Formats: sequence, C-alpha cells, structure tokens
Amino acid sequence: MQHANDNRPLADDLLKGADEIASFTGFDRRSIYYFAAKGGLPVFRVGSLICARKSTMLAWVSGQEEAAVRVAS
Repeated sequence: MQHANDNRPLADDLLKGADEIASFTGFDRRSIYYFAAKGGLPVFRVGSLICARKSTMLAWVSGQEEAAVRVAS
C-alpha cells in the first residue's frame, strides 16, 4: 500500500505502539492487536513494536470506503 508523501518528517507520520494506533483510529488497544494479527490493518513491526503510518492508515480507510460503496452499488 502506498502512503501519501507530503514531505513531513517521518516522526510526524509514524504511530508507534498499539496505544498510539488505537488513539488515532478510535479502536481499542486490544482490537488493534487482533486486527493486526488477522491482516486487517496496514501495520508493521519494528522488533516487537507495532507501528503504522498515519498517511497509510488514512489511505487504507479511503480504500475501505470505496470498496464498501462499490459493493453497495
């Protein structure tokens, strides 16, 4: 999945840990681990730390919305 590159520093775009991802998405921490294990979220690991890019998460949500509209049509 591609992420938007608006020339922001990586630190501004990076969500480090399930708590940050949960806060950004509105899902609870436990759900983040569950969805990540099932391949349901665009996350990656740095060692044992689960991480995600904000820009990638937003693009993923847009893709989910577009897919839902296509199915509903």
